[in-house]
Amino acid sequence: MDTTPSPRPDEKPEEGIAAQQNLETAPEKAPVSASQIWNRLLRLGLGETALRTGMVVATELLVLLVVWVMSAYFLKGKKNTPQMTETAKTIAAMPTLPSMQNPQAFLSSDFSINRAADYHTNLPAKPREDIIEYTVEKGDTVFGIAEKFGLQPEWVLWCNKHILGDNPAFIKPGLVLLIPPFQGVVHQWVAGVDGLNGVAKGTSSNVDDILDWPWNNLNRDTIGDYAMPNIPDGKLVFIPHGTGQYTDWLPVFSRDNPAAAQIMGPGYCGQVYDGPIGNGTFIWPTTETWLSGYDWSPSTNHFGIDIAGDIGNIIYAVDDGVIVYSGWNNYGYGNLIVVDHGNGWQSVYAHLDQVIKGCGDYVFQGEQIGMLGTTGNSSGPHLHFELRTSDGQKVNPWNFLIY
Repeated sequence: MDTTPSPRPDEKPEEGIAAQQNLETAPEKAPVSASQIWNRLLRLGLGETALRTGMVVATELLVLLVVWVMSAYFLKGKKNTPQMTETAKTIAAMPTLPSMQNPQAFLSSDFSINRAADYHTNLPAKPREDIIEYTVEKGDTVFGIAEKFGLQPEWVLWCNKHILGDNPAFIKPGLVLLIPPFQGVVHQWVAGVDGLNGVAKGTSSNVDDILDWPWNNLNRDTIGDYAMPNIPDGKLVFIPHGTGQYTDWLPVFSRDNPAAAQIMGPGYCGQVYDGPIGNGTFIWPTTETWLSGYDWSPSTNHFGIDIAGDIGNIIYAVDDGVIVYSGWNNYGYGNLIVVDHGNGWQSVYAHLDQVIKGCGDYVFQGEQIGMLGTTGNSSGPHLHFELRTSDGQKVNPWNFLIY
């Protein structure tokens, strides 16, 4: 029986056979790629939804991974324990992302981090405006006290001239010093002598600042004449932003007029002396070569260096010359020797335990003239040494001494 299908009326026999052969030999269609699927989703407007759905799935898979890791490594052997139960509760209580069925919920979620309210506010400390008192302790110096309060050492000295005079070396334990809030001068009033205009001018300040400063407790209505103001004798008056002045307790004198030093104390020499002339070079004046007190500090009226030592250490003449002061000094230097070198230079040796050379004695470089001590206003054994010119100029000894 012939089973060959009969051709359609409109189909040629050759065409039917060819079509059947093409159908049988046509290649299979290639599989659809991920990029093609993504492009079709974009054309349908479903790209964003698909992306967010993927994020949710990835997040949930990450949570499951964390739970699995914890159970496999950290909670192994601790099943059904209270710790595991608490951990499971903690994980179950973790917030989940908003449903991606509503994409806008992700942006409008109520999820937030709570912060405890803190009603305490730290305000910066106000600058100090009043003058306070400080009791000097052992080991204190004007420099250290000033640093402790954030001040310049000269400000501390200017506010305590009625206690320390003009010399920072006069400080000693037990003294009560006035500590200003900033640059200023404390002036001890001398009734009948001081005037407001004169004091203001002498401290580079102005009358209004003096009158208006609360610590001074001055009343404009009762102050009276500025030239003779109603300010009690001895009253301490603070001059804000003022500048202090110093007194030089070593007057200018030389081998030509040594009697000019008689106001300094009984060690003055009253005659005119001739003697050796120095060579202009200066050796180190004692056996030790380090400081034990104050360094050269013109801003605090300390025009010398305090060299360390023990009582009795040898003191040497730094150059040839003649003694023009030898003995006690009334202004804090203790036993003092001054050598005039005859070439425009003088050397000063203070706080000596003993003086070996007297008035008019010739001395030569390196010769012993005294012994180190702690006489006068001294905080301990040391040599206070100065170099001056015969016209009264003070120089930094470090720049001239050979050591």
